[in-house]
Amino acid sequence: MSQETLQHLPVDLAAITQHVKQVFDIESVTTGGAKQGYHAKYTGRLTMADSEAAYDQLAAAVKPMRLTVLFREVEGQQVILLIDELPEPTTGPVWVIILLFVLTILSVMFTGAQFAATDMTSPFKQSFTGFLQYLLKGWPFAVSLLGILLGHELGHYLVGRSRGEKVTLPYFIPFPFSAFGTMGAFINMKEIPKNKKHLLDIGIAGPLIGLLVAIPVLFIGLSLSTLGPIEGELQEGYVHFIEGNSLFYLGAKYLTFGRLLPQPASYGDLSPFLYWLKYFFTGSPVPVGGLDVQIHPVAWAGWAGLFVTAINLIPAGQLDGGHVLYVLLGKKKAQRLLPVILILLGVLGFFWTGWWLWAGLIFFLGRRFAEPLDQITPIDRKRKVLASIALIIFILIFIPVPLVVIQ
Repeated sequence: MSQETLQHLPVDLAAITQHVKQVFDIESVTTGGAKQGYHAKYTGRLTMADSEAAYDQLAAAVKPMRLTVLFREVEGQQVILLIDELPEPTTGPVWVIILLFVLTILSVMFTGAQFAATDMTSPFKQSFTGFLQYLLKGWPFAVSLLGILLGHELGHYLVGRSRGEKVTLPYFIPFPFSAFGTMGAFINMKEIPKNKKHLLDIGIAGPLIGLLVAIPVLFIGLSLSTLGPIEGELQEGYVHFIEGNSLFYLGAKYLTFGRLLPQPASYGDLSPFLYWLKYFFTGSPVPVGGLDVQIHPVAWAGWAGLFVTAINLIPAGQLDGGHVLYVLLGKKKAQRLLPVILILLGVLGFFWTGWWLWAGLIFFLGRRFAEPLDQITPIDRKRKVLASIALIIFILIFIPVPLVVIQ
């Protein structure tokens, strides 16, 4: 860019350009406006080997001008955009977080009590003291499940704070009279992550820490479980289900009980391998009369922890797995894989209809990835390995048919 051109730029843009030139070899400058969504666009090449340091230096330099820096790569070219300063993030009232957490504890304890109860009398027909005693029976399930969910969300929160990003404390969602008593929890990222490293670190921390809690919970729960027959005849109005298998859950049961479960009474006309291949992906034939784990509430919490982690690791959109896929493959390749993921979920929906709901949510809400401010700074080799491990974990804990219903 010539000195003559600089002299004809507005004073503020000329001052900005001087800051940009300290980290960037400018080939062209384009001024923008409200329609373009930026004040200035610089095309060229970074002169600093450390792109992360270059971003920090330029961002600090233009901050007093109430501007935000975006680093982009467009068709092989490096681009710097200057946009209006992003609004200062605000957090909601803490009392809402506390209230939701307390309500979730009560809801999850009630669900756990339903698993543990041997008396079929409705708890709502008991005295207040009797109801409290009933509720307390659910503490093993509640502590186990909430420990997993809390570990997951605190992983996001603590790593986000350590990277200087503004994130909220976890919001838990109570869901009484359901299989888990909760719809899980989430944290709200109040600002755009600075770069791909931060995005990956925050996104992957939740599933990994959640798994560190879920795996021992699962094995403890399985050690408390027993084996029993799969009953085909149930009382009218009752529905019985078998929890689905992931490769990891199948292996955990094998390590605990020394056999693949559920164990059918007969493989019929199929070889054991073909039977398990069919059952794993379709949930049929239902092994009525066979043998299965009579799952303890703690084991049920561990299974739920694996299931929730697998959902979060689906490599699409704003899910944790979507963040992993985006930083590992880039936006274009990640977007090309989205139709494949939607088709697979659509096919699996014929065997568990819940996948149709998730396919719909991802199609309408999850087609956009969380794009950081600095998209030039790459992730290092260590993070690439970690991201690859996260995708392998997803394959190991994904449950094609989460619930096999026996009516």
